[in-house]
Amino acid sequence: MELVIQEETTPKDTVERFRHLALQEKVDAIHGLISTGVTLAVAPVAEDERVLLQCWDGTTQNGVQESMPKTRFVFRSTDNECEAVMSSLMAIKRFKGKFATIAGVNSDYSYGRNCWETFKTLLSRYDIEAKVVSEQWIRVGATDLTTNVAALNAAKPDLIFNSLFLSDLPIFLRQASAAGLLANAKIVSAVAGGQINDLRSSFVPEGALLGQNTFYFDLPGASELQKSFVAEYRDRYKAIPTTLADRAYFNLMAYKAGVEKAAKAAGRWPKTDEIADAIAGNDIESLGGRGRYRADKIAEQMFYQGFSKNSTQHEYPGLSDITAAFSDQLQKPAGADYWKWIKTADFRV
Repeated sequence: MELVIQEETTPKDTVERFRHLALQEKVDAIHGLISTGVTLAVAPVAEDERVLLQCWDGTTQNGVQESMPKTRFVFRSTDNECEAVMSSLMAIKRFKGKFATIAGVNSDYSYGRNCWETFKTLLSRYDIEAKVVSEQWIRVGATDLTTNVAALNAAKPDLIFNSLFLSDLPIFLRQASAAGLLANAKIVSAVAGGQINDLRSSFVPEGALLGQNTFYFDLPGASELQKSFVAEYRDRYKAIPTTLADRAYFNLMAYKAGVEKAAKAAGRWPKTDEIADAIAGNDIESLGGRGRYRADKIAEQMFYQGFSKNSTQHEYPGLSDITAAFSDQLQKPAGADYWKWIKTADFRV
């Protein structure tokens, strides 16, 4: 296998790089993409050019309607709001009756706003009365959050919900801890797993709810596949693998299964459209557990969340009371309206 790499940046530039891979490099399949905005720009090009695109991420709900309702060559990750649904339900289960005021600290774009709205919607769904005392919207990549922390300290929320991503989360938690904000407030962090290498027990309070998305590196009872991968990754990179490692592996194995299924049916190396039609429905063992693509080309995978605890083995926080859930418990069915679905779904987490 030959790996040809291009960088994802702005939607316009990424479309040009996608065309370069598809039309000049003539690659068999393209995997990757993180940003929803980039995905929405690239996906129509993939469909027009009939190029197989399997996305690692980039599936934030666009308002109340899907922007890519039907595709043949584009395969999408689980809905980005799955972790917000799971953390909201777990917070309700663990902290119900222990908070009267809440605050939100979220990135100032669609993902952050959708996660915060999901949390408030599910509180209302389960008749939990909580007063919103502060809403802080963080610019992606901001490094000085002292003003936001000061506003939260003044508001004194009982519970702080956040969906901060990448470097934003450790920056916030470090500065919030230094200001004494985390001493009393309960912390719900929907997507903490992506930042595990930058989190430290010194500023992450014990008992904080930390979402891990589709992969937790230290999962009790993990498969031999996960154990061997984590060991090799840590030895090679001196770091902890995160969800995107799992997403990359899942997509590659789903592609492999589709190629093998289509080749068996055709009796030869299959064409791109034959592979695209053969990927959905195959059961995949990924690093984080079982997964598959639905008929609508949207992934279903395992999700993990737990509560932080200090560890004597390493400096970053470990997890206790880990909950695992397959995404069919966290993700809207094919064709459903997300905001209507979360008001009526039979959640079992």
